[in-house]
Amino acid sequence: MSAMRVWTIATNTVREAIRSRLLYSLLLFAILLIVSGLFLSSLSYVEADRIMQDVGLAAIRLFGVAIAIFVGVGLIHKEVDRRTVYTILSKPLTRTEFLLGKFTGLVLTIWLQMGIMVVVFVGVSRAAGAPLTAVHGAAFLLIAVELAVMVAIATFFSAFTTPMLASFFSAGVWLAGNLSRELRDIGAQAQVESVRTVTEWLYHLLPDLEGFNLQIEAAHGLVVTGADVWLPVIYGAGYTLVVLVAAAAIFERRDFR
Repeated sequence: MSAMRVWTIATNTVREAIRSRLLYSLLLFAILLIVSGLFLSSLSYVEADRIMQDVGLAAIRLFGVAIAIFVGVGLIHKEVDRRTVYTILSKPLTRTEFLLGKFTGLVLTIWLQMGIMVVVFVGVSRAAGAPLTAVHGAAFLLIAVELAVMVAIATFFSAFTTPMLASFFSAGVWLAGNLSRELRDIGAQAQVESVRTVTEWLYHLLPDLEGFNLQIEAAHGLVVTGADVWLPVIYGAGYTLVVLVAAAAIFERRDFR
């Protein structure tokens, strides 16, 4: 595998993604929601800063995931639909390199968009006099890792199905991943052994996305340990790797006819 070929596909993917009108529409809505936190917080006489930062962090996370899903799922399909994938893969480039290049390019694009949202969030917080601590930095880091996981999941579904189904499946995984802990706890209380077994397997199969969420800790100034940060980072990297390996295995066997 050539890192140079993967990087070439990645840079082309970035250029293609930043031309997407949907990307800029989602980014604009995210910025408007972050800024609107100032007005929402002004309606409260207590904890105004926390309300503003809660809204801002939620906007960064929600719209980052939306960009990952709705922009990401179409990148591979466009190449297949326009038949450009045949030209690309006719060159000395493996399907796995092509897939990894698409993944890398989309991750870079989303992290760039997230960087813009973070700058707006910091600017709004400074303007309102709200505190910014190291916990906010940890929250941003884990959101970035979560977005990489979601790009990998979107890439996985894009490797074998249509954009509409890939979007639906990816959004479903994100919702279920945020509720996986609750699902496990509910299943553990079930009286039927098969229900406990199924929920336990689902908990391990679905991504534990709640582990990437430090929104409450950042907004409310709660204490965060080093393990609260580096354990989710390691978990996210491992989960992303497993999903990409599965995606590459499927994509290698896909018939484009």
